[in-house]
Amino acid sequence: MGESEYRCWEELLPDALGLVFRNLPLQEVLTVVPRVCKSWGRVVAGPYCWQEIDIEEWSQQRHSRPDHLVRMLDLLLRRSSGACRRICVSGLPCDPLFSFIGDHARALRTLEIPRSEISDAVVEAVAPGLPNLTFLDVSSCTKIGARALEAFGRHCRSLAALRRVMHPIDVAGRNACGQHDEARAIARTMPALRHLEVGYMLVTTEAILEVLSRCRGLEFVDLRGCWAVDEALLRERHPRLSVLGPGVDDCFENSYWEECSDDDDDDVYSWELMDDDEYYGVVGSDDDDEAVWGDGPGLVENLEVRFYGGGFSESYAGFDWPASP
Repeated sequence: MGESEYRCWEELLPDALGLVFRNLPLQEVLTVVPRVCKSWGRVVAGPYCWQEIDIEEWSQQRHSRPDHLVRMLDLLLRRSSGACRRICVSGLPCDPLFSFIGDHARALRTLEIPRSEISDAVVEAVAPGLPNLTFLDVSSCTKIGARALEAFGRHCRSLAALRRVMHPIDVAGRNACGQHDEARAIARTMPALRHLEVGYMLVTTEAILEVLSRCRGLEFVDLRGCWAVDEALLRERHPRLSVLGPGVDDCFENSYWEECSDDDDDDVYSWELMDDDEYYGVVGSDDDDEAVWGDGPGLVENLEVRFYGGGFSESYAGFDWPASP
């Protein structure tokens, strides 16, 4: 094999390295990759890795606090330099953070923010700055309603897919009128929809028929748990429409009480950490990545980590990273 066949990793285009690094777990990208060599560090510090920000799994950890989520999004959005096209995060804790997303991610095409604590008012203020949005997930966002959906619809004219799936607990004891208004807002303002998920919303057959009459391009509708909807009538009037539900046996039906429990000591999504004050003692340092992950001198000996499936696997624990090229 001739020497000319070898290539230096540090000489790869930043865009190419960014595509490679996106396949690594978030923690590896932020804490390991920058230490390999200076060129890799520059790629991670720039926008190349952050055109898609998917931190949903990380944000769902039981021990993740709102201020940690705020710092993480602040770090990644600033690095994206306005080039971010997709954001996936669970549980935005406040309106100002959603406003920050609107200010720093105006090129967004996909926005997935389930279980977020945002209001109608902030959506009305931010939606005009997101005209390129094509996919929106606001499932289980219990503080927004018809006003927010109407704002998204009026300003995001290319919106082709909407996910507004609720948990049975979210709608228990609630007045159905508000969710009927949401269905009407979808019908009036989102004519380009092709994919709609409104599982467990308190909507009637009439409300869904109104949506179908206005959104003529709809190809798929998820109505799981929408027990007031007449599936047979929908299929009769719209034979080409793909309908899921209302009567579908899914995770909400099978493990309703398990979903509600807060007493599961074996939660595989939790990390057992040392005292928070000690673990996050490095937050005031100049290194943003270390502030998020808390990887400082003297901390490793006292840290017990429980890895969960799919994200930071056990194969990374004690991994001997190769020498810098």
